Amino acid sequence: MGRKYYAVAAGRVPGVYSEWPEAERQVKGFAGAKFKGFGSRAEAEAWLEAPVHAKKERNGAKTTATEKKKLPVDPGAVIVFTDGGCINNPGPGGYGVVIEDGLSEREYSGGYSLTTNNRMELMACIVALQKLEGSGRAVVVHSDSSYVVNGMEKGWARSWRARGWRRPDGHPALNADLWAELLRLAESMPVRFVWVRGHAGNSRNERCDVLANTAARSRSLLPDRGYRP
Repeated sequence: MGRKYYAVAAGRVPGVYSEWPEAERQVKGFAGAKFKGFGSRAEAEAWLEAPVHAKKERNGAKTTATEKKKLPVDPGAVIVFTDGGCINNPGPGGYGVVIEDGLSEREYSGGYSLTTNNRMELMACIVALQKLEGSGRAVVVHSDSSYVVNGMEKGWARSWRARGWRRPDGHPALNADLWAELLRLAESMPVRFVWVRGHAGNSRNERCDVLANTAARSRSLLPDRGYRP
């Protein structure tokens, strides 16, 4: 059985826990406790950051207005693939980007000495859109991070920004510095974010993974000044 992570949205101390006894102490006997187990820390963090846990559970499979309002696929859109990750979490991390604009294919990568998986997933998207800023082209970003894709496509990031970068429970939204920059870029161009399954044989996603891992192992990494342990 793989390792599990437990996201506590409502409890004595909300957060993500890697051991059930720790998580149990936060929710046992706590009125209105809300928690859920996941197979990865990234999934647990993404669920924890979601602005409407209870509403989502009550509505089940209903499609929201935000989900229905998808941008049409532009046949001339720039295709972007991104990936990010780190060795341990937190730890040395890297990101990788592949941009296909119909004429050429470009690759970008970078990393930091101490960061997190989610920050590197966000940074990959930021770097991609920075390279395309002012191009006037529609962009489709493919990412295997549900944290990033849901944050942008389901309006989570905008809801955190509207609350002064706080979640509905009043706790600070993580990675506000990167979300703010990603929103700025996304609001300056026609862009949509599409989730793709990681490590499923997609050559461009796999290439981004190689770029990110290579960058994370570089010996000349600078600190991620926006990361707060």
